[in-house]
Amino acid sequence: MVRDAQEWDKLSTDLGRAYGSNDDELIEQLRPQFLQSWRTATRYVLHDTFDAAGIAVTDPSHPWGIAILTANGTSCEPLLCGSEDAGTEKAGAGGGALQLLTFADAMTHYTDCVALLFDERDY
Repeated sequence: MVRDAQEWDKLSTDLGRAYGSNDDELIEQLRPQFLQSWRTATRYVLHDTFDAAGIAVTDPSHPWGIAILTANGTSCEPLLCGSEDAGTEKAGAGGGALQLLTFADAMTHYTDCVALLFDERDY
């Protein structure tokens, strides 16, 4: 479940290449690993933290979503792909290869999503 940034970035690169070359067997092998780490950490590891902050966690709606986070009537869904790929599962903008996020980019996007929930809250 836990990967360091270098392992994550290698998995992201390998999976991106698999999509680029239409290697369905490799995609089927790597995609669950890619998604599971983030989804498990959000759903279980961070459960108490999110619960204490008043953030509900539900299953993602996007194929590359981590989870839907909701607080005070505001929801967001951090993704593991670039925003230009948000409407698709396989193809990037202009039919290019899917652009999966690096660990640092995924963390930034995740943090930005959580920050939106707090920006909307009254203290």
